[in-house]
Amino acid sequence: MLYSILIYGSESAVAAWAPEVEDEMLERHADLRDELQAKGRLGTVLRLMPDTATTVRHAGNTHPLVTDGPFAETKEQLMGIYIVDCETLEQARDAARRLDFETGVFEIRPITWYDPGVISARIPQV
Repeated sequence: MLYSILIYGSESAVAAWAPEVEDEMLERHADLRDELQAKGRLGTVLRLMPDTATTVRHAGNTHPLVTDGPFAETKEQLMGIYIVDCETLEQARDAARRLDFETGVFEIRPITWYDPGVISARIPQV
């Protein structure tokens, strides 16, 4: 079954990480991606840009309500998404545990529809 692992966290806390903490986290992500890729179980992985969001909300019979930024009243922002092919929910939980970090919250949800599209992978230097 396909599962999404939605990664939430505090963008300000992540931005304050020391370089060695950031390097360790990126290495754990790379290790997980390499392992899942080798097993043919890795789907789309993405990291969302911090503090840049536009929200469009249905507003009845009027034009949709459009606001800038993630919800200001939340402590955690959606930071990234993994799509993984796991035989069990426990396997998806194990993958999420390997990504754990302080302030990290991981929501695991089964996927009922998946279309990887045709956009080639790109990892820009940030």
